Amino acid sequence: MHDRIADVWGPRTPYSPPAGDGRDGWPVRQDEYLSAGVAPADVERWVQTASVLHSNGDAYDFAVRGGAIVGVRGRPDDRVNRGRLGPKDLFGWQAISSPDRLTRPLIRVDGRLVESDWNSAMKAIVDRATSLLAETGGWGRIGFYSSGQLSLEDYYTLGVIGKAGIGTPHMDGNTRLCTATAAAALKVSFGTDGQPGSYADIDHCDAIALWGHNVAETQTVLWARMLDRRAGTDPPRLLAVDPRPTPVAREADVHLAPRNGTNLALMNALIREVIHRGWFDEQYVTTHTIGFDDLRRVVDSYTFDRVARICDVDVRDLGAAAELLGTADRLVSTVLQGFYQSNQATASATAVNSLHLLRGMIGRPGAGVLQMNGQPTAQNNREAGADGDLPGFRNWENIEHVRELARLWNVDEDTIPHWAPPTHAMQIFRYAEQGSIKLLWIIATNPAVSMPDIARIRAILGNEELFVVVQDIFMTETAELADVVLPAATWGERTGTFTNADRTVHLSDKAVEPPGEARADLDIFLDFADRMGFRDRDGAALIPWRDPESAFEAWKQCSRGRPCDYSAMTYEMLRQGSGIQWPCTAEHPAGTERLYGDGLFNTDPTFCETYGFDIASGAPRSPTEYRAIDPGHRAFLYGVEYEPGPETIDDDHPLLLTTGRTVYQFHTRTKTGRTPQLDAAAPDAWIEISVPDARNHGIGEGDVVRITSKRGSIETCARITDIRAGVVFVPFHYGPWKSICDTSTDTSHRAANDLTMSVWDPVSKQPLFKVAAVHIEKVAPTDGSPSAAPTVGGPRPLDEAVIQPTIGGATALASSTSDAGRI
Repeated sequence: MHDRIADVWGPRTPYSPPAGDGRDGWPVRQDEYLSAGVAPADVERWVQTASVLHSNGDAYDFAVRGGAIVGVRGRPDDRVNRGRLGPKDLFGWQAISSPDRLTRPLIRVDGRLVESDWNSAMKAIVDRATSLLAETGGWGRIGFYSSGQLSLEDYYTLGVIGKAGIGTPHMDGNTRLCTATAAAALKVSFGTDGQPGSYADIDHCDAIALWGHNVAETQTVLWARMLDRRAGTDPPRLLAVDPRPTPVAREADVHLAPRNGTNLALMNALIREVIHRGWFDEQYVTTHTIGFDDLRRVVDSYTFDRVARICDVDVRDLGAAAELLGTADRLVSTVLQGFYQSNQATASATAVNSLHLLRGMIGRPGAGVLQMNGQPTAQNNREAGADGDLPGFRNWENIEHVRELARLWNVDEDTIPHWAPPTHAMQIFRYAEQGSIKLLWIIATNPAVSMPDIARIRAILGNEELFVVVQDIFMTETAELADVVLPAATWGERTGTFTNADRTVHLSDKAVEPPGEARADLDIFLDFADRMGFRDRDGAALIPWRDPESAFEAWKQCSRGRPCDYSAMTYEMLRQGSGIQWPCTAEHPAGTERLYGDGLFNTDPTFCETYGFDIASGAPRSPTEYRAIDPGHRAFLYGVEYEPGPETIDDDHPLLLTTGRTVYQFHTRTKTGRTPQLDAAAPDAWIEISVPDARNHGIGEGDVVRITSKRGSIETCARITDIRAGVVFVPFHYGPWKSICDTSTDTSHRAANDLTMSVWDPVSKQPLFKVAAVHIEKVAPTDGSPSAAPTVGGPRPLDEAVIQPTIGGATALASSTSDAGRI
């Protein structure tokens, strides 16, 4: 039995680049885990699904026996994972049968949530919505805040309800917190959302650059693929940009650990060196891009000496990184929260795109960009328009795009919000705080823990003037504040499609019935639409579909001819063993591995998803200005000056806080916190502190530390590591409750987002979770118990008082003899 808590990525299966464009390079390794006492012969049926506890899109099957899920196995034929599963895939499904699932609707009566029935709960919501819509401008009184964990069919249905039923622009999801910058960077560089690259590029590349992306903990199977390539012949070189000593950083050939908030200065220096050394493809740049002269002018002053001072990195390391990037024949870049949630987020992520455009590293095997997602269906939310954008990557400023939707839905074009930009999540909560939004429907997310400055968010949700609906599978911190709570089904209890970060679509079939009276999200939305009486111009039901497959067929028509074209895809095709990448059309029925191989980008004014912005200020470019540029299917290069972050250190707050993930938990632990192996591996929050900062503050390993920002304080145990000096790290998963199933111990705060600030990027509107200034002080010495911080594979001593956390999970589990975390 192999311990997959201690060995997160499993055994190596080395391989070398395949010849040509072959897809058979990465060997199969099928991972499987069954409940204690269940043998493979006991399984009655296997039902296909895909990951919901990360964004990689690992395909696997549920094992079903006696009407219950009893295990999982990887799907060896799938293009994404070739049978491999990460710890959250192997064990996270156990939360589905947790005894504290929500099973009946709840309604607040006299200040308390009490059990009710579906008719009463839906009537309360419909009565409030109807009364608000009766007011002048009533559409502006209703907002939706959804997730990155629903299905495509759910999002599309919700998008039609919001845009064509109610007509509200106030729709967004928690995807705003994790990958809004991915979408923004793709739009402003290439014209529309949609990843140019493919996971298969790992098989072909000779260099990998990971920009603020701790892939080892966020997408464990993708990291296993990278490790397997590096274990084979002709391994790719690896660059990691991260202030923390992550597993990725320790594996890298070159590791840059810049100061928080200085990513853009770093990118400008690297791009300058590529240009000055002649490492760019002049013909490609001339033929396929716009903006080179401006980019060259801006970056020219970002010498290595200057940027070494700004970022506090070694000049020699800058040179090594630039050489790796500039001399690679086939470069793959991935980007995630270290860029997306930091200062000048869109400008920094866009600079990665610009680097690839300069080198002509787009659209061919081994050469591509993956602006990664943080959630399993964040891509679907963006595609289907539940985040406020128009479905199918349409442009809300392009009246012809609005009319396309009006014809498709058979509604008046003025019903569809297009008179102003869609309202982003931070603004939705501000409107709720100000009293403009009076009904807020929150679906499959927990903003009372995950939003920045959560003391403010909790106060907003607790305002008696705001009618809060929460649709979820557990009683979360947010559900506790709701007026109506709707019990939802989760994956394995409903059917729908999930699209991952490299555009691979998977079908997750229903395996078991949901508990009690819990309902599928799609059924809840359809019930609401029916009760509201939403109709098209001919008096027919606005939403004619009644089940997931018919919703998928309706979506296919909406996507036809757009970049995310699903028109040739079917449920039957998705049940043939592997996911399929969009665009999937009659011309490309097997899907499309890479975008922009012909050098033609989605920037034509009649097709693009945005007319662009001033990347530094966020000021929008007008349609007239955009047409005057005459992009001609060329991509955009941007030169943007570095500016310091919105909050800098001072005498009272001398350290910078960065927040992030641990491999064993996901978001606010609503599922992983109810999974024994995962929660035991990382049961509580911690703070990572550098050796010099710990010494300066008299802090030892395991001491209780108070961390204070201008917004609040938390207390948690210290973990002393070789994180860069001046930076501390706290995982964001943990709310104020000591036990996820016991709220009686709410005596202290450990939620990282009590410290973060309500400031966002000017283009993507993504909050800046990674640049808060803080003060630390020792509250109490260690009590001798094991630190909550994760260590896998055993601790690596740096000196007598320093233990290096290699990855999420308690030290004791690394040598456990129990089978609880083994496969």
